[in-house]
Amino acid sequence: MPFVSVRDIRMYYEIRGDGPRLLFMSGTGGDLRRSSNAFDSPLPKHCEVLAYDQRGLGRTDRPDTPYTMADYAADADTLLQAVGWDRCLVMGVSFGGMVAQEFAVRYPHRVERLVLACTSSGGAGGASYPLHELTGLSLQEWARKVVELSDTRRDAAWQAAHPREFQALVDETLAGLKVGENEPGRAVGARRQIAARKGHDTYDRLPTLRMPVFICGGRYDGVAQVSNQQAMQRQIANAQLELFEGGHLFFIQDSRAFERIIAFLRG
Repeated sequence: MPFVSVRDIRMYYEIRGDGPRLLFMSGTGGDLRRSSNAFDSPLPKHCEVLAYDQRGLGRTDRPDTPYTMADYAADADTLLQAVGWDRCLVMGVSFGGMVAQEFAVRYPHRVERLVLACTSSGGAGGASYPLHELTGLSLQEWARKVVELSDTRRDAAWQAAHPREFQALVDETLAGLKVGENEPGRAVGARRQIAARKGHDTYDRLPTLRMPVFICGGRYDGVAQVSNQQAMQRQIANAQLELFEGGHLFFIQDSRAFERIIAFLRG
């Protein structure tokens, strides 16, 4: 299994696919053992994809020290050094989109083109849903709340009318949450990552970005609201914004999403 020393941690990563190089940054709780991940998507058919478990998550080390968004950006920079990639495409999803913003403003020479999916800038541009407020919930309660937030159409009336579909979504979310749940440091890493997410704010620095940027999201996303993505577009010169028929997982819900993302990445 591919591990590499990155700053103060041992990091797990994988590289698969053919085409232009793409660094993929996953969301809150991201773990490459979960399905679906970047390698389950159409991306490896069009790009050489480098995906990794971020600090505190998956099979990467989970030190019990404060994490910052600057740490996550520096981790990505050091990972690229370790695998010998000087410059590449970058795509960040949700929390990964926050990391991608921090990475792009700190290391712009690394980024050829940037995709920011279902994410927010923080600050005056608006923050994604405060997941740190849910940390006291049980896994079952967390899963139910995340399923509700992920698509605003899943209100109480919808749940009552579609109980089996709602429960299937909760069960699917739970299955992902349970991957590695008994591993040492799992709770510490998750808590530290959520705390770093709370402090995310790139809004005032986004105007420094000069690479092509594609902002995309779902019309019914209750985690990263459409208004937040519109705010990012206003801050980044010539950034494209496209909304799809779905919620936080719009790229699964709307088949057009990956088509448009890949078209942008391939220029």
